[in-house]
Amino acid sequence: MATILVVDDELGIRALLSEILADEGHTVELAEDAAQARSVREMLRPDLVLLDIWMPDVDGITLLKEWGTSGLLTMPVIMMSGHGTIDTAVEATKYGATAFLEKPITLQKLLRAVEQALVKPGLRAGPAAGARVEITTGPEMAPGAAGVQPTPLPTGPLPEQSFDLDRPLREARDAFEKSYFEFHLAKEGGSMTRVAEKTGLERTHLYRKLKQLGVDLSRNKRGGP
Repeated sequence: MATILVVDDELGIRALLSEILADEGHTVELAEDAAQARSVREMLRPDLVLLDIWMPDVDGITLLKEWGTSGLLTMPVIMMSGHGTIDTAVEATKYGATAFLEKPITLQKLLRAVEQALVKPGLRAGPAAGARVEITTGPEMAPGAAGVQPTPLPTGPLPEQSFDLDRPLREARDAFEKSYFEFHLAKEGGSMTRVAEKTGLERTHLYRKLKQLGVDLSRNKRGGP
């Protein structure tokens, strides 16, 4: 697992990325501008930084350059932007960024970029830093995670259940959907990535759906190593 710093002036983006990365087992720190990012970088020395380009005080490219020229670019940096161009991506790479993600950021691209950044040789993240990262198109564990014993999956609801149909359609549907998602969460050990893949939902939609249904996510989370 790794310590990841998310730098973005949009509260919603910070909250969403934090929730996704924390669910993958990472420790997440947040900053809304360059000043906070500098402070967190100095105190914690994160293993990875997700850095927004367009910020109100100092933009991400400028902060990236600053870290590079002052010898502080000791961690991989993934740049993010909702208005980026090819030139912007090339410029970010030129100044040391390891990847460029265009907003809205899809789940698969985010996790793939994080995984690839953390497994590169010579980074502060240890061999297990990317072990909990899962993507829908890749192996269950990152290279180097061999020998990590999986934790037992919690016992979940049975596939066959009975429902009270003498109720309004919406209530009956919500009851069914809640049991449906609880079953898959238990089956997949609490992995939101795998549940999203199995149920055919985008992960952001899945989060909103589970919260709406009142599903207890903490009960289904996998234990740490």
